[in-house]
Amino acid sequence: MKRLFYIALAFAMLTSCNSKTDKKSSDQSVSGAMVENEIHPELYGNWVGDFTVDEKVSEEILEKQGEFPAEFDYSPKINLTIKRITADTVIAQNVVKGNLRPLVGKIEENGNLITFILDEPGDKKSDGRFEFKLNKDTLEGAWTAFDQSVNVKKRNFKLIKKQFVYNANLMLPNDENSEPLIDWYASKKETKTMADGDSTYTFINDLYRAASPVVYTLNASKTKLTEADLKNLKKLDLEIIRNTIFARHGYAFTKINVRQFFDPVDWYVPVSNDVTKELTQLERDNIALLTRFEKFATDNYDHFGR
Repeated sequence: MKRLFYIALAFAMLTSCNSKTDKKSSDQSVSGAMVENEIHPELYGNWVGDFTVDEKVSEEILEKQGEFPAEFDYSPKINLTIKRITADTVIAQNVVKGNLRPLVGKIEENGNLITFILDEPGDKKSDGRFEFKLNKDTLEGAWTAFDQSVNVKKRNFKLIKKQFVYNANLMLPNDENSEPLIDWYASKKETKTMADGDSTYTFINDLYRAASPVVYTLNASKTKLTEADLKNLKKLDLEIIRNTIFARHGYAFTKINVRQFFDPVDWYVPVSNDVTKELTQLERDNIALLTRFEKFATDNYDHFGR
């Protein structure tokens, strides 16, 4: 019961902390006996990094299944947001793979060593416990699943504090060493037969769709798009250009075939699963046009090494 009380408190505090306009009044409304002095406010904010499958767990999966599942997320991006710290309670939230989960737990201080133990509610099979320490400017630790029957029982992370700020100028990184963006999660099979003397060989190729360089240059948050801009683009081009709008607003993508393009991007910080109200009118108009073209666009599939 005590744990359920703290979880309920976490939800209430997260709701309060997520309100930009009412934050001050919310803090005042819970003043008094229930409010303790806050400590370490310098740790408040977004802590972002890779949420990597523990090496031992990875080996167990390979040994058991022979390969990783088709949509296996080895290291998705995680945003662990610390909302409030007191001597007795820590209120936080994590965002990973499009899922937003409240966290509640404790902080422990031993000299210069600061450690945290934070729990997800436990009402989902994917919930678990975060245990980490502050190492200079990095939060280092691990997440362990409550339910040890799940495929991934443990993940490790090193998180750097990173403030989310909307910026319409942000683009997917592109330099002379950049490779084409390839959708590794939507492959097609190609069967080929070759003759070699009296022998015939049949083999299967995996074909993937790749984006055009236009995804690095066409900014749908700043430019009013026209049908002429889009009529020759591939379906994947349109999808990436549209989703880059959402990425700029910190939208937490759920689908792995979208996240594969944005999780590796340094400026991308997933903060919300609903940014509808944050979109500008220009962005809304461009999203409508892009979506309309996506319905009829096609893709070329080719062979790429992985």
